[in-house]
Amino acid sequence: MDKIIVKGGQTKLQGEVEIEGAKNAVLPLLAATLLASEGEVVLTNVPILSDVFMMNNLVDHLGTSISFDQEAKKIIAKANSEIKTTAPYEYVSKMRASIVVMGPILAINGQARVSMPGGCSIGSRPIDLHLRGFEQMGATITQNAGYIEAKADKLKGAHIYLDFPSVGATQNLILAATLAEGVTTLENAAREPEIVDLANLLNKMGANVKGAGTDTIIIKGVEKMHGAKHSVVQDRIEAGTFMVAAAMTQGDVLIKDAIAEHNRPLISKLSEMGVNFTQEETGLRVVGPEKLKATSVKTLPHPGFPTDMQSQMAAAQAIAAGESVMVETVFENRFKHLEEMRRMGLEVDITRNTALIQGNSNLQGAAVKSTDLRASAALILLGLVAKGQTTVRRLSHLDRGYYKFHEKLKALGADIVRVKDEDGEE
Repeated sequence: MDKIIVKGGQTKLQGEVEIEGAKNAVLPLLAATLLASEGEVVLTNVPILSDVFMMNNLVDHLGTSISFDQEAKKIIAKANSEIKTTAPYEYVSKMRASIVVMGPILAINGQARVSMPGGCSIGSRPIDLHLRGFEQMGATITQNAGYIEAKADKLKGAHIYLDFPSVGATQNLILAATLAEGVTTLENAAREPEIVDLANLLNKMGANVKGAGTDTIIIKGVEKMHGAKHSVVQDRIEAGTFMVAAAMTQGDVLIKDAIAEHNRPLISKLSEMGVNFTQEETGLRVVGPEKLKATSVKTLPHPGFPTDMQSQMAAAQAIAAGESVMVETVFENRFKHLEEMRRMGLEVDITRNTALIQGNSNLQGAAVKSTDLRASAALILLGLVAKGQTTVRRLSHLDRGYYKFHEKLKALGADIVRVKDEDGEE
Protein backbone atom coordinates (compact mmCIF):
# COMPACT_ATOMS: atom_id res chain seq x y z
CA MET A 1 0.00 0.00 0.00
CA ASP A 2 1.10 3.60 -0.65
CA LYS A 3 0.97 6.73 1.44
CA ILE A 4 0.85 10.41 0.52
CA ILE A 5 3.16 12.93 2.17
CA VAL A 6 2.17 16.60 2.02
CA LYS A 7 4.27 19.53 3.18
CA GLY A 8 1.90 22.39 3.87
CA GLY A 9 1.55 25.88 5.17
CA GLN A 10 2.91 27.80 2.17
CA THR A 11 1.30 26.42 -0.98
CA LYS A 12 -0.87 28.69 -3.13
CA LEU A 13 -2.24 26.44 -5.84
CA GLN A 14 -2.03 28.00 -9.29
CA GLY A 15 -2.65 26.81 -12.83
CA GLU A 16 -5.31 24.72 -14.52
CA VAL A 17 -6.63 21.24 -13.87
CA GLU A 18 -8.48 18.73 -16.01
CA ILE A 19 -11.36 16.79 -14.44
CA GLU A 20 -12.16 13.14 -15.21
CA GLY A 21 -15.48 11.55 -16.09
CA ALA A 22 -17.75 10.98 -13.10
CA LYS A 23 -17.28 7.83 -11.03
CA ASN A 24 -20.86 8.11 -9.79
CA ALA A 25 -22.09 8.22 -13.39
CA VAL A 26 -19.96 5.55 -15.05
CA LEU A 27 -20.85 2.71 -12.66
CA PRO A 28 -24.60 2.72 -13.47
CA LEU A 29 -23.72 3.33 -17.14
CA LEU A 30 -21.73 0.09 -17.07
CA ALA A 31 -24.70 -1.68 -15.50
CA ALA A 32 -26.85 -0.30 -18.33
CA THR A 33 -24.66 -2.03 -20.92
CA LEU A 34 -26.15 -5.34 -19.72
CA LEU A 35 -29.49 -4.30 -21.24
CA ALA A 36 -28.23 -4.23 -24.84
CA SER A 37 -29.08 -7.44 -26.69
CA GLU A 38 -27.21 -6.41 -29.85
CA GLY A 39 -24.36 -4.15 -30.92
CA GLU A 40 -21.77 -2.38 -28.78
CA VAL A 41 -22.07 0.27 -26.10
CA VAL A 42 -19.07 2.58 -26.35
CA LEU A 43 -18.34 4.78 -23.32
CA THR A 44 -15.77 7.57 -23.60
CA ASN A 45 -14.30 9.93 -20.97
CA VAL A 46 -14.17 6.96 -18.60
CA PRO A 47 -12.23 7.61 -15.37
CA ILE A 48 -9.42 5.18 -14.58
CA LEU A 49 -10.42 4.18 -11.06
CA SER A 50 -10.39 0.98 -9.02
CA ASP A 51 -14.20 1.04 -8.79
CA VAL A 52 -14.40 1.08 -12.60
CA PHE A 53 -12.14 -1.96 -12.85
CA MET A 54 -14.30 -3.79 -10.31
CA MET A 55 -17.51 -2.92 -12.15
CA ASN A 56 -15.92 -3.95 -15.47
CA ASN A 57 -15.08 -7.34 -13.96
CA LEU A 58 -18.63 -7.79 -12.66
CA VAL A 59 -20.32 -6.83 -15.95
CA ASP A 60 -17.89 -9.01 -17.90
CA HIS A 61 -18.61 -11.93 -15.55
CA LEU A 62 -22.35 -11.49 -16.10
CA GLY A 63 -21.93 -11.89 -19.85
CA THR A 64 -21.32 -8.53 -21.52
CA SER A 65 -17.81 -8.56 -22.98
CA ILE A 66 -15.83 -5.57 -21.69
CA SER A 67 -12.64 -4.08 -23.13
CA PHE A 68 -11.06 -1.00 -21.52
CA ASP A 69 -8.64 1.16 -23.51
CA GLN A 70 -7.14 3.14 -20.64
CA GLU A 71 -5.05 5.40 -22.85
CA ALA A 72 -8.15 6.50 -24.76
CA LYS A 73 -10.32 6.35 -21.59
CA LYS A 74 -12.80 4.26 -23.57
CA ILE A 75 -14.81 1.15 -22.75
CA ILE A 76 -16.38 -1.07 -25.41
CA ALA A 77 -19.13 -3.34 -24.11
CA LYS A 78 -20.19 -6.03 -26.60
CA ALA A 79 -23.78 -7.10 -26.14
CA ASN A 80 -24.74 -10.62 -25.17
CA SER A 81 -28.29 -11.93 -25.37
CA GLU A 82 -27.59 -14.25 -22.43
CA ILE A 83 -26.86 -12.57 -19.10
CA LYS A 84 -26.18 -14.59 -15.94
CA THR A 85 -28.60 -14.29 -13.06
CA THR A 86 -26.09 -14.27 -10.18
CA ALA A 87 -23.78 -11.43 -9.17
CA PRO A 88 -21.43 -13.20 -6.76
CA TYR A 89 -19.93 -12.08 -3.47
CA GLU A 90 -16.36 -11.67 -4.72
CA TYR A 91 -17.46 -8.84 -7.02
CA VAL A 92 -20.31 -7.16 -5.18
CA SER A 93 -18.87 -7.21 -1.66
CA LYS A 94 -16.18 -4.66 -2.53
CA MET A 95 -18.42 -1.95 -3.92
CA ARG A 96 -21.91 -0.89 -2.87
CA ALA A 97 -22.72 0.70 -6.23
CA SER A 98 -22.62 -2.74 -7.84
CA ILE A 99 -26.15 -3.37 -6.52
CA VAL A 100 -27.39 -1.47 -9.63
CA VAL A 101 -26.81 -4.61 -11.73
CA MET A 102 -29.84 -6.13 -10.02
CA GLY A 103 -32.33 -4.08 -12.05
CA PRO A 104 -30.93 -5.05 -15.46
CA ILE A 105 -30.49 -8.74 -14.51
CA LEU A 106 -34.06 -8.93 -13.23
CA ALA A 107 -35.47 -7.13 -16.28
CA ILE A 108 -33.64 -9.45 -18.69
CA ASN A 109 -34.03 -12.81 -16.95
CA GLY A 110 -37.06 -12.50 -14.71
CA GLN A 111 -34.83 -13.42 -11.80
CA ALA A 112 -31.71 -12.03 -10.12
CA ARG A 113 -29.48 -13.24 -7.30
CA VAL A 114 -27.13 -10.56 -6.00
CA SER A 115 -24.80 -10.67 -3.00
CA MET A 116 -25.37 -8.10 -0.29
CA PRO A 117 -23.27 -5.07 -1.32
CA GLY A 118 -20.18 -3.61 0.36
CA GLY A 119 -18.21 -0.35 0.08
CA CYS A 120 -17.26 2.59 2.31
CA SER A 121 -18.35 2.53 5.95
CA ILE A 122 -20.26 5.83 5.92
CA GLY A 123 -23.56 4.58 7.20
CA SER A 124 -25.96 1.70 6.72
CA ARG A 125 -27.20 2.87 3.29
CA PRO A 126 -29.99 0.28 3.19
CA ILE A 127 -31.31 -0.98 -0.13
CA ASP A 128 -34.89 -1.41 1.01
CA LEU A 129 -36.07 1.27 -1.43
CA HIS A 130 -34.61 -0.71 -4.34
CA LEU A 131 -36.33 -3.91 -3.20
CA ARG A 132 -39.67 -2.28 -2.43
CA GLY A 133 -39.69 -0.80 -5.92
CA PHE A 134 -38.98 -4.20 -7.50
CA GLU A 135 -41.83 -5.67 -5.45
CA GLN A 136 -44.21 -3.00 -6.76
CA MET A 137 -43.16 -4.05 -10.27
CA GLY A 138 -44.23 -7.61 -9.50
CA ALA A 139 -41.07 -9.23 -8.13
CA THR A 140 -40.92 -11.54 -5.14
CA ILE A 141 -37.92 -10.79 -2.89
CA THR A 142 -36.18 -13.26 -0.58
CA GLN A 143 -32.86 -13.24 1.28
CA ASN A 144 -30.81 -16.38 1.59
CA ALA A 145 -27.19 -17.03 2.69
CA GLY A 146 -26.04 -13.46 2.15
CA TYR A 147 -27.79 -13.09 -1.21
CA ILE A 148 -30.87 -11.13 -2.23
CA GLU A 149 -33.05 -13.01 -4.70
CA ALA A 150 -35.74 -11.45 -6.86
CA LYS A 151 -38.13 -13.28 -9.17
CA ALA A 152 -40.84 -12.12 -11.55
CA ASP A 153 -42.39 -13.79 -14.58
CA LYS A 154 -42.28 -10.36 -16.23
CA LEU A 155 -41.73 -7.01 -14.56
CA LYS A 156 -44.78 -4.75 -14.85
CA GLY A 157 -44.86 -0.98 -14.94
CA ALA A 158 -45.85 0.58 -11.62
CA HIS A 159 -46.33 3.90 -9.85
CA ILE A 160 -43.52 4.04 -7.29
CA TYR A 161 -43.06 6.73 -4.65
CA LEU A 162 -39.59 6.75 -3.07
CA ASP A 163 -39.65 7.65 0.65
CA PHE A 164 -36.22 9.23 0.11
CA PRO A 165 -34.74 10.41 -3.23
CA SER A 166 -32.08 7.69 -3.23
CA VAL A 167 -29.68 7.89 -6.17
CA GLY A 168 -29.01 4.14 -6.18
CA ALA A 169 -32.68 3.20 -5.96
CA THR A 170 -33.62 5.66 -8.70
CA GLN A 171 -30.92 4.24 -10.98
CA ASN A 172 -31.79 0.61 -10.25
CA LEU A 173 -35.51 1.11 -10.83
CA ILE A 174 -34.97 3.06 -14.05
CA LEU A 175 -32.75 0.25 -15.33
CA ALA A 176 -35.33 -2.39 -14.41
CA ALA A 177 -38.23 -0.40 -15.89
CA THR A 178 -36.64 0.01 -19.35
CA LEU A 179 -37.64 -3.56 -20.33
CA ALA A 180 -40.71 -3.86 -18.10
CA GLU A 181 -44.20 -4.23 -19.52
CA GLY A 182 -46.02 -0.90 -19.50
CA VAL A 183 -45.20 2.44 -17.90
CA THR A 184 -43.30 3.01 -14.66
CA THR A 185 -43.53 6.34 -12.84
CA LEU A 186 -40.95 7.19 -10.17
CA GLU A 187 -42.00 9.95 -7.80
CA ASN A 188 -39.61 11.72 -5.41
CA ALA A 189 -36.82 10.43 -7.65
CA ALA A 190 -33.21 11.53 -7.25
CA ARG A 191 -32.34 14.54 -9.45
CA GLU A 192 -28.54 14.32 -9.62
CA PRO A 193 -26.70 15.03 -12.90
CA GLU A 194 -25.62 11.37 -12.88
CA ILE A 195 -29.30 10.35 -13.16
CA VAL A 196 -29.63 12.55 -16.26
CA ASP A 197 -26.48 11.00 -17.71
CA LEU A 198 -27.88 7.49 -17.22
CA ALA A 199 -31.18 8.43 -18.88
CA ASN A 200 -29.29 9.97 -21.81
CA LEU A 201 -27.40 6.72 -22.45
CA LEU A 202 -30.50 4.55 -22.03
CA ASN A 203 -32.44 6.66 -24.54
CA LYS A 204 -29.58 6.33 -27.02
CA MET A 205 -29.85 2.54 -26.50
CA GLY A 206 -33.54 2.58 -27.42
CA ALA A 207 -35.17 3.12 -24.02
CA ASN A 208 -37.95 5.61 -23.37
CA VAL A 209 -37.06 7.62 -20.26
CA LYS A 210 -38.49 11.08 -19.64
CA GLY A 211 -38.18 13.53 -16.75
CA ALA A 212 -34.65 12.71 -15.56
CA GLY A 213 -33.35 15.65 -13.54
CA THR A 214 -36.81 16.28 -12.06
CA ASP A 215 -38.48 14.50 -9.15
CA THR A 216 -40.83 12.56 -11.46
CA ILE A 217 -39.37 10.17 -14.01
CA ILE A 218 -41.54 8.22 -16.46
CA ILE A 219 -40.19 5.09 -18.15
CA LYS A 220 -42.13 3.37 -20.91
CA GLY A 221 -40.92 -0.21 -21.30
CA VAL A 222 -39.50 -1.33 -24.65
CA GLU A 223 -39.03 -4.77 -26.22
CA LYS A 224 -35.25 -4.64 -26.60
CA MET A 225 -32.24 -2.34 -26.50
CA HIS A 226 -29.11 -1.96 -28.58
CA GLY A 227 -25.62 -0.46 -28.64
CA ALA A 228 -24.84 3.26 -28.52
CA LYS A 229 -22.01 5.77 -28.00
CA HIS A 230 -21.88 8.03 -24.98
CA SER A 231 -19.40 10.35 -23.25
CA VAL A 232 -19.44 10.17 -19.43
CA VAL A 233 -20.40 13.46 -17.76
CA GLN A 234 -17.67 15.37 -15.89
CA ASP A 235 -17.13 14.44 -12.24
CA ARG A 236 -18.69 17.29 -10.27
CA ILE A 237 -17.26 15.94 -7.01
CA GLU A 238 -13.69 15.95 -8.31
CA ALA A 239 -14.28 19.43 -9.73
CA GLY A 240 -15.70 20.52 -6.37
CA THR A 241 -12.70 19.08 -4.53
CA PHE A 242 -10.35 21.25 -6.58
CA MET A 243 -12.60 24.27 -5.98
CA VAL A 244 -12.14 23.73 -2.25
CA ALA A 245 -8.39 23.17 -2.71
CA ALA A 246 -8.06 26.55 -4.45
CA ALA A 247 -10.23 28.21 -1.80
CA MET A 248 -8.18 26.83 1.10
CA THR A 249 -4.77 27.75 -0.32
CA GLN A 250 -5.48 31.33 -1.49
CA GLY A 251 -5.12 29.74 -4.89
CA ASP A 252 -5.94 30.77 -8.44
CA VAL A 253 -7.05 27.66 -10.34
CA LEU A 254 -8.86 27.23 -13.64
CA ILE A 255 -11.01 24.10 -13.61
CA LYS A 256 -11.25 23.20 -17.28
CA ASP A 257 -14.72 22.67 -18.76
CA ALA A 258 -16.30 22.84 -15.31
CA ILE A 259 -20.11 22.66 -15.31
CA ALA A 260 -20.97 25.34 -12.76
CA GLU A 261 -24.65 24.34 -12.68
CA HIS A 262 -23.71 20.89 -11.32
CA ASN A 263 -21.90 22.49 -8.36
CA ARG A 264 -24.24 25.38 -7.65
CA PRO A 265 -24.75 24.64 -3.90
CA LEU A 266 -20.99 24.31 -3.32
CA ILE A 267 -20.20 27.46 -5.30
CA SER A 268 -22.83 29.34 -3.30
CA LYS A 269 -21.31 28.28 0.05
CA LEU A 270 -17.72 28.94 -1.04
CA SER A 271 -18.80 32.39 -2.27
CA GLU A 272 -20.20 33.05 1.23
CA MET A 273 -16.72 32.19 2.55
CA GLY A 274 -15.13 34.83 0.31
CA VAL A 275 -14.11 32.72 -2.69
CA ASN A 276 -14.32 34.35 -6.12
CA PHE A 277 -15.60 32.49 -9.20
CA THR A 278 -15.26 33.65 -12.79
CA GLN A 279 -16.72 31.78 -15.77
CA GLU A 280 -14.19 31.83 -18.60
CA GLU A 281 -14.28 30.43 -22.11
CA THR A 282 -12.25 27.33 -21.16
CA GLY A 283 -13.62 26.73 -17.68
CA LEU A 284 -14.31 28.11 -14.22
CA ARG A 285 -11.64 30.12 -12.42
CA VAL A 286 -11.55 29.83 -8.63
CA VAL A 287 -9.62 32.37 -6.54
CA GLY A 288 -9.32 31.88 -2.80
CA PRO A 289 -9.33 34.81 -0.31
CA GLU A 290 -6.60 35.62 2.21
CA LYS A 291 -8.88 34.33 4.92
CA LEU A 292 -11.98 32.16 4.58
CA LYS A 293 -15.11 33.19 6.46
CA ALA A 294 -17.05 30.73 8.62
CA THR A 295 -20.25 29.27 7.19
CA SER A 296 -23.06 26.84 7.97
CA VAL A 297 -23.66 23.85 5.69
CA LYS A 298 -26.38 21.21 5.64
CA THR A 299 -26.10 18.26 3.29
CA LEU A 300 -29.22 17.36 1.33
CA PRO A 301 -30.19 15.37 -1.75
CA HIS A 302 -29.57 17.20 -5.03
CA PRO A 303 -30.04 20.08 -5.69
CA GLY A 304 -28.97 20.61 -2.08
CA PHE A 305 -25.39 20.55 -0.81
CA PRO A 306 -23.88 17.15 -1.76
CA THR A 307 -22.89 14.76 1.00
CA ASP A 308 -19.91 13.76 -1.15
CA MET A 309 -18.49 17.29 -0.62
CA GLN A 310 -19.09 17.33 3.13
CA SER A 311 -15.61 16.11 4.15
CA GLN A 312 -13.80 18.53 1.85
CA MET A 313 -15.97 21.43 2.97
CA ALA A 314 -15.27 20.53 6.60
CA ALA A 315 -11.56 20.88 5.80
CA ALA A 316 -12.23 24.41 4.54
CA GLN A 317 -14.31 25.20 7.63
CA ALA A 318 -11.41 23.95 9.78
CA ILE A 319 -9.28 26.94 8.73
CA ALA A 320 -12.05 29.54 8.37
CA ALA A 321 -12.29 32.50 10.77
CA GLY A 322 -14.88 31.75 13.45
CA GLU A 323 -17.27 28.90 14.20
CA SER A 324 -18.74 26.91 11.32
CA VAL A 325 -21.59 24.40 11.40
CA MET A 326 -21.79 21.16 9.42
CA VAL A 327 -25.03 19.17 9.47
CA GLU A 328 -25.01 15.77 7.75
CA THR A 329 -28.52 14.57 6.88
CA VAL A 330 -27.81 11.93 4.22
CA PHE A 331 -25.46 9.44 5.95
CA GLU A 332 -25.46 8.91 9.69
CA ASN A 333 -21.83 7.87 10.04
CA ARG A 334 -19.91 10.38 7.97
CA PHE A 335 -17.92 12.34 10.55
CA LYS A 336 -15.06 9.88 11.05
CA HIS A 337 -12.68 12.17 9.16
CA LEU A 338 -13.18 14.82 11.85
CA GLU A 339 -11.60 12.49 14.40
CA GLU A 340 -8.54 12.22 12.15
CA MET A 341 -8.50 16.01 11.68
CA ARG A 342 -8.38 16.36 15.47
CA ARG A 343 -4.91 14.85 15.24
CA MET A 344 -3.97 17.96 13.26
CA GLY A 345 -5.38 20.31 15.92
CA LEU A 346 -8.98 20.64 14.81
CA GLU A 347 -11.39 21.78 17.52
CA VAL A 348 -14.79 20.27 16.89
CA ASP A 349 -17.86 19.34 18.94
CA ILE A 350 -20.01 16.59 17.43
CA THR A 351 -23.59 16.00 18.54
CA ARG A 352 -25.35 13.32 16.52
CA ASN A 353 -25.40 14.66 12.94
CA THR A 354 -24.11 18.16 13.71
CA ALA A 355 -20.49 19.30 13.98
CA LEU A 356 -19.47 22.69 15.41
CA ILE A 357 -16.07 23.45 13.90
CA GLN A 358 -13.80 26.11 15.39
CA GLY A 359 -11.66 27.60 12.64
CA ASN A 360 -7.92 27.52 13.29
CA SER A 361 -5.21 28.79 10.96
CA ASN A 362 -2.47 27.10 13.00
CA LEU A 363 -3.21 23.45 12.33
CA GLN A 364 -0.24 21.11 12.46
CA GLY A 365 0.70 18.30 10.10
CA ALA A 366 0.24 14.77 11.46
CA ALA A 367 0.00 11.11 10.51
CA VAL A 368 -3.63 10.37 9.59
CA LYS A 369 -5.63 7.55 8.00
CA SER A 370 -8.37 7.80 5.39
CA THR A 371 -11.73 6.65 6.68
CA ASP A 372 -13.58 6.71 3.36
CA LEU A 373 -13.22 7.94 -0.21
CA ARG A 374 -14.01 11.64 0.22
CA ALA A 375 -12.31 11.81 3.61
CA SER A 376 -9.07 10.81 1.84
CA ALA A 377 -9.19 13.93 -0.30
CA ALA A 378 -10.23 16.12 2.65
CA LEU A 379 -7.24 15.03 4.76
CA ILE A 380 -4.89 15.76 1.87
CA LEU A 381 -6.44 19.22 1.42
CA LEU A 382 -5.97 19.98 5.11
CA GLY A 383 -2.37 18.81 4.77
CA LEU A 384 -1.86 21.50 2.12
CA VAL A 385 -2.46 24.25 4.68
CA ALA A 386 -1.31 22.66 7.96
CA LYS A 387 2.16 23.58 9.17
CA GLY A 388 4.75 20.87 8.66
CA GLN A 389 4.28 17.42 7.20
CA THR A 390 1.09 15.38 6.90
CA THR A 391 1.14 11.68 6.03
CA VAL A 392 -2.10 10.19 4.72
CA ARG A 393 -2.47 6.41 4.71
CA ARG A 394 -5.12 3.91 3.49
CA LEU A 395 -5.10 5.27 -0.04
CA SER A 396 -7.23 2.41 -1.36
CA HIS A 397 -10.17 4.68 -0.54
CA LEU A 398 -8.71 7.57 -2.56
CA ASP A 399 -8.09 5.40 -5.61
CA ARG A 400 -11.76 4.48 -5.77
CA GLY A 401 -12.70 8.02 -6.78
CA TYR A 402 -9.69 10.14 -7.78
CA TYR A 403 -7.27 9.59 -10.66
CA LYS A 404 -3.70 10.82 -10.10
CA PHE A 405 -4.94 13.20 -7.41
CA HIS A 406 -1.48 13.90 -6.00
CA GLU A 407 -0.05 14.50 -9.48
CA LYS A 408 -2.75 17.03 -10.30
CA LEU A 409 -2.10 18.86 -7.02
CA LYS A 410 1.65 18.79 -7.63
CA ALA A 411 1.13 20.32 -11.10
CA LEU A 412 -0.68 23.18 -9.34
CA GLY A 413 2.30 23.74 -7.04
CA ALA A 414 1.63 21.50 -4.06
CA ASP A 415 4.58 19.92 -2.22
CA ILE A 416 3.21 16.38 -2.35
CA VAL A 417 4.54 12.89 -3.09
CA ARG A 418 3.11 9.40 -3.14
CA VAL A 419 5.44 6.67 -1.94
CA LYS A 420 5.37 3.06 -0.82
CA ASP A 421 4.27 2.65 2.76
CA GLU A 422 7.07 0.64 4.32
CA ASP A 423 5.04 0.25 7.49
CA GLY A 424 2.64 -1.90 5.48
CA GLU A 425 -0.48 -0.01 6.52
CA GLU A 426 -3.66 -1.38 5.00
